[in-house]
Amino acid sequence: MAKEYDRRNLDFLVKEVFDSASLCKYPRFADYTPDMFDMLLDSADLIAEKYLRPIYVDSDRKAAELVDGVVHVHPGVEPYVKEMGESGMIGVTFDFEHGGQQLPSLVGGAHEFIRGAAHNSVVMFTGLSHGAAHLIASFGSKELADKFVPNMLSGKWTGTMCLTEPQAGSSLNDVTTSAKDLGDGTYAIKGQKIFISGGDNHFSENIIHLVLARLEGAPAGTKGISLLVVPKKRMENGQWVQNEVVSLGVYHKMGQKATPALHLSFGDKGASIGYLVGEPNKGLKYMFQMMNEARIGVGMGGAYIASAAYHFSKQYANERSQGRLLTNKDPNTPPTLIKNHPDVQRMLYFQKAIVEGSMGLLFQCLLWDDLTKCAEGEEKDEAQLLLDLMTTVAKTYPAEMGTLAVNQGLQVLGGYGYTEDFPLEQMARDVRIMSIYEGTTGIHGLTLLGRGIPANNGQALQTLGKWIAKDIELGKSSDLVVKYAGLLEDEVANLTKVTMHKLGIAMKGEFDVFLADSSLYMELFGIVTVAWQWLKQGNVAAVAIKAGGLSTDELAFYQDKIHTMKFFFHYEVPKTLGLSKRLLDEEVLTIF
Repeated sequence: MAKEYDRRNLDFLVKEVFDSASLCKYPRFADYTPDMFDMLLDSADLIAEKYLRPIYVDSDRKAAELVDGVVHVHPGVEPYVKEMGESGMIGVTFDFEHGGQQLPSLVGGAHEFIRGAAHNSVVMFTGLSHGAAHLIASFGSKELADKFVPNMLSGKWTGTMCLTEPQAGSSLNDVTTSAKDLGDGTYAIKGQKIFISGGDNHFSENIIHLVLARLEGAPAGTKGISLLVVPKKRMENGQWVQNEVVSLGVYHKMGQKATPALHLSFGDKGASIGYLVGEPNKGLKYMFQMMNEARIGVGMGGAYIASAAYHFSKQYANERSQGRLLTNKDPNTPPTLIKNHPDVQRMLYFQKAIVEGSMGLLFQCLLWDDLTKCAEGEEKDEAQLLLDLMTTVAKTYPAEMGTLAVNQGLQVLGGYGYTEDFPLEQMARDVRIMSIYEGTTGIHGLTLLGRGIPANNGQALQTLGKWIAKDIELGKSSDLVVKYAGLLEDEVANLTKVTMHKLGIAMKGEFDVFLADSSLYMELFGIVTVAWQWLKQGNVAAVAIKAGGLSTDELAFYQDKIHTMKFFFHYEVPKTLGLSKRLLDEEVLTIF
């Protein structure tokens, strides 16, 4: 099987486009050097090679099962989690004071990309543990953090997030799980949660669930939701005892079968004890930290599954012979490699453009996340504004377009792609969940247009425009990319026109009309911001080419960057015309 990612491209983004070395000037990251970042990414490749790549297919064929009340997962999961814990990689971006490595999110995200491209499902175990532990460390008491976080970062315990209930999916207003104050600092939890990824397994000594629930007398709606830590096992009289967290069933999923999705019951037949995180009724606010981290992670998932599909289909196209070029009329000549057919080239460049453009968008968000932690003043404030605005886009675009890219990868293989003899059919099943995880595309469209754009009188959108304008001006100074800088400038103007039109509808109080096509607005917004990322990459490549002194391989790499940028502008950006026409249309056909 082909390697699932391109290390040269990863280094290009991390080092050249987003300048990871510049982060070392900040006190938070002063203990690190660029060489140390390289070593970290090398270690990710070793983990992928030893623990993840070998079990990708087998763990799909041998899915998790519930046996005698315990969920048994693939035997290859445990050594991976153990290795991640022992090497300190579960807490790779955690503060030193919480037992972490305090590495930049930019570098930690690249580490995740390498592992996820090798096995997109198993990495969820450590990703969820990281998010849950980070939430406890951020908002829980020191006593709570000391009690749970070290064992979660070591890999001895795993973590989950428990939001969804049978009657409450995207609408968390309807959460009914209850938490009764027992008067001793603990709470009795009662309720059910569904679709809980990693909700049980046979190897963890304990599983730490972060549960959204309502305290007695809490206000209705999301303002009455609290967050509690509910372990699978609790300490009682010096002994570990079951905490009445029961696995009712494992969902039989379309893909990502190595990570079980559970239906869990809390406190149905006895006391399920939980511990309050932070203050009462602020649970959703706290949980949004983990959810936003997870949203970036889901976007990353769309990108790295698409990356794996791209590299495999590219290898196949370089090996499979079929047909002859249209200019060759001689049936006696040998068949040509399918990579030489223009339509196959289109499918390959589509995948490459989506994968590498999505990576740019995701790594941009990770850099902003780093700046919120280490920068000061205006630089920090801008980073927070942009991260808040763009997280929903960085989740949605790679998830939606990654699914289309994997589909094109499968198409390159033709009939073979539809069989279990090749991994593309598994990748197609695995990637489909990404536009559903952590908020569906429809929900994120509503969030972007209904909240993100109008927030603070449009300050975040104005700030984004300023950042894009800098790269447009830089692009205008290069013969290689000047045309595309102008095209992006036009697209930004068009996006502004559409946005003002939609806001005008909101000003009239017609909020249903304003938000009716918010998913299409998200699609438009995603194309324009990924076009920005491609111009950014093109700018860096153009500077390198102009400087000269490149090896043959390096020159080819940068030239291919320019070519892929052109492909995105000529094949993907024109889609904004139809989207804009629909969004500016006064005829609304989906409201009855």
